[in-house]
Amino acid sequence: MSTVISTDAFTMQNVSKSFRYFRLEGLNLSLSQGQIMGLVGPNGAGKSTTIRLLMGLLQPETGSIQVQGHRMPDQGHVAKREVAFVSDEMSLFTTATLEWHMRFIASIYPDWDEVYARQLLKRFNLQPKQGIKGMSRGEHVKSMLLLALARRPRLLVLDEPTSGLDPVARHELLSELMQIVRDDTRSILFSSHNTLDVERISDQIAFIDRGRLVDARDKESFLERWRRLSIDVPAGVTLPRLAHVVDLSLGERLATLTTDHYEPALHSLLEKSGARVHEVQRMTLEEIFVASVMRSRTEGES
Repeated sequence: MSTVISTDAFTMQNVSKSFRYFRLEGLNLSLSQGQIMGLVGPNGAGKSTTIRLLMGLLQPETGSIQVQGHRMPDQGHVAKREVAFVSDEMSLFTTATLEWHMRFIASIYPDWDEVYARQLLKRFNLQPKQGIKGMSRGEHVKSMLLLALARRPRLLVLDEPTSGLDPVARHELLSELMQIVRDDTRSILFSSHNTLDVERISDQIAFIDRGRLVDARDKESFLERWRRLSIDVPAGVTLPRLAHVVDLSLGERLATLTTDHYEPALHSLLEKSGARVHEVQRMTLEEIFVASVMRSRTEGES
């Protein structure tokens, strides 16, 4: 019998994994029970590698991983009873129907919720007797999600879950994910390069690029701390050196300053130099992500 070590949905401490042309290095990431984390990164950033390590499909070279309090991968057989995983690389049996898959999964997992499964059939506009071979890409994705969701897992892990879905289906899926975590014992990790999806439903956000964690914090902290300032800089005025400046673009008269730690006191510091803050703009999660990644790459090259 395994011993529960952590109350987090998962924890990854100093996890590293090397491949021939890629290395995931020193990853520290955790998610509290009852929350949704969006793992955001460009293609090839390390999102899928992170998820495969978490699911015990890859062995880390360094560090430790726990899922639902169980050490991975040696206690993976216990942890996976409470975890459902869907990847865009997974596929169902093309010669069977969706209903066959539902019966099969229900026979394996005792927590299968048949009533909920039937609700998802209607919500996703799926036909149980339809063969998998005749499904569109979107229908196939929704079918896999139905099979995962109806298991009522404590941790749902999704690798690019909205890939191949039309806007209506994406809206339905995201709404369903938000409903799941109303039960504060259930959690979701999903990877995506679609920052609009992440911004809509996530509690926690992690940015990853080139195998390194760029930043990770709660969504509100990202959105509240980042600002873009338009600054009027008269001739002869030199802007002061300021902390927490991510980017500074200087024009003939107008400067644009991006900060990841905005405070109203910044205005007085700029105005003392003779400059004037013309406008303060909130930034979208996509803008914050791009600025974070570009800063990380610049620091890595210096």
